[in-house]
Amino acid sequence: MSAEVHDHEHHHKDTFITKYIFSIDHKMIAKQYLITGIIMGVIGVGMSLLFRMQLAWPEESFRIFNILLGDKWAPNGVMTNDIYLSLVTIHGTIMVFFVLTAGLSGTFSNLLIPLQIGARDMASGFMNMISYWLFFLSSVIMIGSLFVESGPANAGWTIYPPLSALPQSISGSGLGMTLWLVSMAIFIASSLMGSLNYIVTVINLRTKGMSMTRLPLTIWAFFVTAIIGVVSFPVLLSAALLLIFDRSFGTSFFLSDIYIAGEVLHYQGGSPVLFEHLFWFLGHPEVYIVILPALGITSEIIATNSRKPIFGYRAMIMSIIAIAFLSTIVWGHHMFISGMNPFLGSVFTFTTLLIAIPSAVKAFNYITTLWKGNLQLNPAMLFSIGLVSTFITGGLTGIILGDSTLDINVHDTYFVVAHFHLVMGISALYGMFAGVYHWFPRMFGRMLNKNLGYVHFWVTAICAYGVFFPMHFIGLAGLPRRYYTNTAFPLFDDLQNVNVLITVFALVGGAFQLVFLYNFFSSIFYGKKAVMNPWKSNTLEWTAPVEHIHGNWPGEIPEVHRWPYDYSNPNHDVDFVPQNVPMKPGEEVLHH
Repeated sequence: MSAEVHDHEHHHKDTFITKYIFSIDHKMIAKQYLITGIIMGVIGVGMSLLFRMQLAWPEESFRIFNILLGDKWAPNGVMTNDIYLSLVTIHGTIMVFFVLTAGLSGTFSNLLIPLQIGARDMASGFMNMISYWLFFLSSVIMIGSLFVESGPANAGWTIYPPLSALPQSISGSGLGMTLWLVSMAIFIASSLMGSLNYIVTVINLRTKGMSMTRLPLTIWAFFVTAIIGVVSFPVLLSAALLLIFDRSFGTSFFLSDIYIAGEVLHYQGGSPVLFEHLFWFLGHPEVYIVILPALGITSEIIATNSRKPIFGYRAMIMSIIAIAFLSTIVWGHHMFISGMNPFLGSVFTFTTLLIAIPSAVKAFNYITTLWKGNLQLNPAMLFSIGLVSTFITGGLTGIILGDSTLDINVHDTYFVVAHFHLVMGISALYGMFAGVYHWFPRMFGRMLNKNLGYVHFWVTAICAYGVFFPMHFIGLAGLPRRYYTNTAFPLFDDLQNVNVLITVFALVGGAFQLVFLYNFFSSIFYGKKAVMNPWKSNTLEWTAPVEHIHGNWPGEIPEVHRWPYDYSNPNHDVDFVPQNVPMKPGEEVLHH
């Protein structure tokens, strides 16, 4: 059967459009996700650099503000508070959803699921293509909302009503807000189609011998992430649709007894806290939708580059499943200051602190895999170790924020910004970079420049801590987040120097991402040609030829005989044994 399928592939010639644009080949769709994610990432990071400049030097005139934002939003080069809030809102939305959800999961789930489980392609290539194009459409609408006359959405990336529900409440609650909601609704449709495809592919299309306990941890992470997405994304869709009804059709799901400028509005019976529950029921699992794929990628890279079997394979699988389950029952810790019942707060504190256990299992397993390994410190490995570092440091502050009595004091300060950027933003970005450095030869058939990779890692690592470590301290000192300037509060004058320091680190770190972009785009065309298995890795994707063919393997699909982490096996002369190598007579299965 497989030979017939393969013969069929050679009969029709792909045109430019069917090969590069409306492709149904999972490898091409992965590249489309990655490059779209990188473009969105450049926009998102660019926004953060603009508002960091505003925070460091408030009321200063910057020519670049005037050029990029125009006379309306930056008269004489001074940023207005409305556009500051819009930049923060769109930055958060782009980074969380468009870069770290679609860019990370979309790229690596698409690239690796069929290749690592031994399948010709995704369960539905057509649905896969539609899911990418919906993501692309939602990206275009989100970027388009920046050019609306009344301004882009500026109610924060969490878009709490009533600010987001009443067009007359703030400037950014007009057409820009409507476009935000439409973009997110399309994005959620894209995510759901992708997730269902990933789940069906992993369950149904594994090659002969590929049992669930022989799957690489990357596939476990993508599989469980897709399940969390299917469970929680529809809830955000319902919140977005109900908010559209409130805005456009006069309903009051989230509105009650509101006065604007002395005028009584005709809303009653709704509750803004209901929106918070719906939003955070997706919002907290979303953190794990972002971080689990990065952790899966890290598991694969650390095992490969330690030349050692991963430590505690089954414990890693159990921790992924435990994190997935617990992530759906902790959302209330974002709402400790919303006036929720204190007893309910104590329940959410308990479940939140519980999630530290499977997270710690993962951290210890990485450290024990690295321990006494024959470490190959290439850029992918450095970013993976960097992820373990930021995951631990960011996770420790989560213990403070997960406790309702402690959280109430620092909830609306920079302490929270520092925590979630380290544990989710930086960690997931490190995972994404690690994945790009590791699988670039598999995607493009060429190698990235290793020395540029080292420069990229070290500057990024120093600047990431330089930005987010001091934020913990200004947060503990009480500096509130979401304010575009603190000059009205003499209490915070002493903290201004720290804000300048953070911004300098942010500008340097942002500038050095250009090193990565140059390395990435130039290596696609001019990089050194890759060999079939450059990292001497065991998983199946390195058994496919470097030349991309639709169907992945010419002839038969490889059969699996062993688990994916058979490194430094004493029964073999070489320090890696690919999964498709049959067992020797009398060889025992080295297992977890």
